[in-house]
Amino acid sequence: MRTFFPSDSCKESQLNAINPQSWLQVERGKLSKFSSSDNTSSSIESFIKVPEPTIVPFFKPIDYVEVLAQIHEELESCSPQERSNLYLLQFQIFKGLGETKLMRRSLRSAWQKAGTVHERLVFGAWLRYEKQGEELIADMLATCNKCAQEFGPIDFVSQLPIEVNGSSPDAVVMSGGKRLKNVRFRIGDEKIVCDRQKIASLSVPFHAMLDGYFTESLCEDIDLSENNISPLGMRTIGEFSMTGSLIEVPPDLLLEILVFANKFCCETLKDACDRKLASLVCTKDDAVELMEYAIEENSPVLAASCLQVFLHELPDCLNDNRVVEIFSHADRQQRSIMVGQASFSLYCLLSEVAMNIDPRSDKTVSFLEQLIKSAETDRQRLLAFHQLGCVKLLRKEYDKAESLFEAAVSLGHVYSIAGLARLGYIKGHKFWSYEKLSSVISSVNPLGWMYQERSLYCEGDKRWEDLEKATELDPTLTYPYMYRAASLMMKQNVQAALAEINRVLGFKLALECLELRFCLYLACEDYKAAICDVQAILTLSPDYRMFEGRVAASQLRTLVREHVDDWTTADCWMQLYDRWSSVDDVGSLSVIYQMLESGGAKGVLYFRQSLLLLRLNCPDAAMRSLELAHQHASSEHERLVYEGWILYDTGHCEEGLRKAEESIKIKRSFEAFFLKAYALADSCFDLSCSSTVISLLENALKCPSDNLRKGQALNNLGSVYADCGKLDLAADCYINALKIRHTRAHQGLARVHFLRNVKAAAYEEMTKLIGTAKNNASAYEKRSEYCDGDRDLTKADLEMVTLLDPLRVYPYRYRAAVLMDSYKEKEAIAELSRAIAFKADLHLLHLRAAFHEHVGDVLSALRDCRAALSLDPKHQEMLELHSRVNSHEP
Repeated sequence: MRTFFPSDSCKESQLNAINPQSWLQVERGKLSKFSSSDNTSSSIESFIKVPEPTIVPFFKPIDYVEVLAQIHEELESCSPQERSNLYLLQFQIFKGLGETKLMRRSLRSAWQKAGTVHERLVFGAWLRYEKQGEELIADMLATCNKCAQEFGPIDFVSQLPIEVNGSSPDAVVMSGGKRLKNVRFRIGDEKIVCDRQKIASLSVPFHAMLDGYFTESLCEDIDLSENNISPLGMRTIGEFSMTGSLIEVPPDLLLEILVFANKFCCETLKDACDRKLASLVCTKDDAVELMEYAIEENSPVLAASCLQVFLHELPDCLNDNRVVEIFSHADRQQRSIMVGQASFSLYCLLSEVAMNIDPRSDKTVSFLEQLIKSAETDRQRLLAFHQLGCVKLLRKEYDKAESLFEAAVSLGHVYSIAGLARLGYIKGHKFWSYEKLSSVISSVNPLGWMYQERSLYCEGDKRWEDLEKATELDPTLTYPYMYRAASLMMKQNVQAALAEINRVLGFKLALECLELRFCLYLACEDYKAAICDVQAILTLSPDYRMFEGRVAASQLRTLVREHVDDWTTADCWMQLYDRWSSVDDVGSLSVIYQMLESGGAKGVLYFRQSLLLLRLNCPDAAMRSLELAHQHASSEHERLVYEGWILYDTGHCEEGLRKAEESIKIKRSFEAFFLKAYALADSCFDLSCSSTVISLLENALKCPSDNLRKGQALNNLGSVYADCGKLDLAADCYINALKIRHTRAHQGLARVHFLRNVKAAAYEEMTKLIGTAKNNASAYEKRSEYCDGDRDLTKADLEMVTLLDPLRVYPYRYRAAVLMDSYKEKEAIAELSRAIAFKADLHLLHLRAAFHEHVGDVLSALRDCRAALSLDPKHQEMLELHSRVNSHEP
């Protein structure tokens, strides 16, 4: 859904009207000095624009914890056929929360718990679609003799049950005359001799014709010339009546027989044709041609095989209008033939893919309309109505969007009121929109998006207050920070504007926020800082377009580079050391981008890039960089190391270890030993492994490498020594790491001081890290553990953590525990609730459930237990608490 809601100005017809070079020159002239003139403000406003937040096409319940708990409860007692749809709903909730890993886990659960073969097909295809671009991983696993074809093709011929409708023809004794053994069917000039009783046994109509009271029962010759069956086809039917099988029958003849069998209700013959044709579907063209027959002749096995081909080729198959037509125009019966009871799941998938391609397209609309028709429960309907409402809003079909949002609201989806408010604003009813949101805020437990949306319909201090409240309730919303930063810039308060946008970039590397900061730097002619941000943007998204999609980021980078001095290779390495040492991850990304442009050792540089991206919580971009490192590896042993990291990062630790060992056999290198040590330490929790990990890291340090990587190895070695209680050796490692400017070693050294019970030294060591590191929320959090019982110091540090990175959950848990110790139960629960409102976290839910249990609120405790188990169904402590609380349920 990353492509949802592009601006109107993204249209190609407008792209050519932009001339960034002249634009940059003009703006540079205007913004060289800040004056109080109106012209300056207007020139800033001309390119520092903050687009309105979008109405996203997600399921966003008022209390997601309550809905997750309801789903968990239903999963405990539902029939197997209902499970997949419940997991799909769980997926939609996690999607609204932005929890990618949990989304995938819900999809996997839907696939694993599928009650029908059609559901297994749909969710398998969905998981495969989500794993696009991971073919390299499958190839790597194949070299380790491990198959990655989890979601391979389904053999519908064997897996769909044989369903023969109608009763078998009973023997009927003819009145008078002797029974004829054979019958001759005349087709044109040819006569096909068949066994009368065998043909009669194919269906009730044939039985009535040949063995009942019809005139034909007394005839030896019967004319079938007008029944669209060829002599060869009838001969094949005669053979089938004797043998019960269709052997080496060409597809065209099978189709002919299928139509004939359907006409004469020959269920076993029809089923045999259905399955035989299904086994012949190989290509998309086959599937397109045969799906028409499958639907027309009610052949579910053939239809499922055709559907499997289409879904296997997602998203490309949706560029074929023939495929889109099949999905778009299927009625209820046709959907049932094609996908059984999994119609809603299918159209959820198709809608998702279509919206990712182009949310404005007609096919997106048609799939969402089919989604509405396929919905069977209110929760399914409200999702479908809301999603189509979002698309209609985007297409400026305002009346239709309004009716769809109203339908979603009537079914309980309060978030759709944001769509209605936006439509009211578009139609000129700004005050009505404000009042609409005010009514929602006063009637429910308010959420951040409500205040954010209401802020659009007021001005001045009221807007500012609403946006502050939005940030307080949900600090992950980017629009409030962007609006405040832009407003401060309009008032020519540059430092305050930068500080505001840096607040969100400190914990959420959002492209739109990096773009705004780029504009702010550009406005004050800080081209070094501007180039840093645009290069970070291009690292995260190489095709990113700025200024509402009008200009490629790469083009702007080219223009800004003219105003920045070129760096030599030595300059780049010095800059990288400086920024890496100061824990400036965005700055480090920018330097590496520039080094890659200069033609350095690309494999090594892409690998460093991937490490930074992982640290910045950008796993998709990190994997892309790792794959580029693999692609640009300069040697076989280097390539094996990158393969090992790719496998390790995708959960294949054993295979990653094997790649490290293969690399070491070719050449003893720092990275191979480091990979093996890292993977072994992470996979083996037994202290007996420690000596092996220590040996591997020592071997790594003996191999050539630069100080950036050696500092990391020393840091890791110190950690292992500390785990083993070898504190002197650990301290030596950390001190040596600090000597080569590995700043994070301060944290390890602080731990050593703490383990030696010198808490003041530990506190002081963390203070040094805080003073050096640009991104230091984790340092404040760690320092809070070394305050030697001074709760005020601890509280101050944790308040700073929440200010710098509100997504870190430990501060909320600590503050809640302190309140609970002070018998302030309501305040303790409220502290946890404010974080849970915007972050689905098992530890927060676990603690709140325990608090609810403590105060005797069994129902609330049970709700939190169930929601937490939706996040991690196998969490042992949570399972125990759930069992205990469940036993007390009234």
